[in-house]
Parts: sequence; C-alpha cells; structure tokens
Amino acid sequence: MRNDITVVAEPRETRGKNEARRLRARGFAPAIIYGAGGDPMPVAISPKDINKILRSATGQNTLFNVQANGETSLVMIAEWQRHPLRENLLHVDMKRIDPTKPLLAKIYVQVSGEPRGVKEQGGLFELVTRQIEIECLPDDIPDMFRVDVSEMMLGENLRASQIPLPDSIKLVTSAETVIAHVVAIRVVAEATETAAVEGAAPTTAEPEVIKKGKKDEEGAAGAEKDPKDKKEKKK
Repeated sequence: MRNDITVVAEPRETRGKNEARRLRARGFAPAIIYGAGGDPMPVAISPKDINKILRSATGQNTLFNVQANGETSLVMIAEWQRHPLRENLLHVDMKRIDPTKPLLAKIYVQVSGEPRGVKEQGGLFELVTRQIEIECLPDDIPDMFRVDVSEMMLGENLRASQIPLPDSIKLVTSAETVIAHVVAIRVVAEATETAAVEGAAPTTAEPEVIKKGKKDEEGAAGAEKDPKDKKEKKK
C-alpha cells in the first residue's frame, strides 16, 4: 500500500565496516537502494524513519518515497538487519518499485468473531497460518485480510482459497493451505499424550539385560556344583 511518506537519505561515497560505524555514531544506518533497472545507490538513512515504517499497519509492504542524490524513488523495504542484543538497525535494503508491474507480497490474515464450534460444541480454535503470499500491482497491496470465523463449526477448516480476494489480486500461496481450524479438545489432548509416549525413551531394555546377566551367573554357579564333577574329583 502506498503511503504519502518521503524519507530523505544521504548518498554514501565509501563503504566498509569503519564507514558503517561512523554512520551509526552519527545516528544513521547504512542502506542501499536498488532495482527497477537502476544502478545500486548506497545511502545513509535515519533508523527512526525506517522503524516508524516497519511498525506501521502496512509494515514491510509500505510503499514510500526516498529522496537521495537529487532524485526521488518509490521503494519498499526488502530486507533489514538488527543488532541481536541492542535491536538497533544495522543495515537496510530498499527496492525500487515500478508501479506498473505486479510484485509479490506477504499479507497478514486477521480473524474476527468466536466460532460456533467453540461456543456451542466446546471445540478449540487454532490459527495455523498467519500470512498468505499474493501477487498484484503495488498500489493494490492491502494492509491485511480480515476474515469472520464466527460460523466455523467443529472439524471445519479455513483454507487460503476461502479468503475473499479482489480480482486485482492473485493468490500465490497454495489454495489448500490451512489458515485456521476448529478441533476437539480431546483430540488435541490425545495427540499430545501420543507424542509424549512416542518421544519417551524405552525403559525395558536395561532390566532385561540385568535379568539375563543374573541367569547367566546362576547357570555358571550351577555348573560348578554339578554332581558329576564332584564324582570325578573324588576319583
């Protein structure tokens, strides 16, 4: 979804770890703009601007403008890296977007309502898949898909093909992908118990070995006390 957002970036003449450290010390993050037939353009960008976009309703699918080196580009955030501990932005990749060409996007699915299978039949509602992938023109990218699940009964599934899509959007995710379902609590409990039993280590092997050892020892002892041996010794 296109937003009326313009982010100003500074061109970068040099690259490397030292330059990246200097940029971060100044409050910037190294970034690059690429794609749509243009040359890659290294830039420095404000982490606050990028974080604001990533935390918005449209998130990574937000289309916005970047002004750098005297030109304005329509872009989308392709990838970003954060520090594993401090969570600050380390690098951002922004892809130029051609508004006349379709692209792929992953969109969240938001469900609403309490299924009848939960209220009336005592089932358990589970959201299995939170995103579906679509293909459409950049300006047709939705912020999310909203689905009412209040009529779902016990044993029913909501599949990707059942999400209503406008004609301008093509479903890329497999149509049979389960988005959500209502299952019996007893079935879930039995599945959990089965998994626990199957995952448990066998406990019979060691006692069997021990018993076998005792029998061998008893057999050996019995052999020493064989009456025939005693008679041979007396002779």
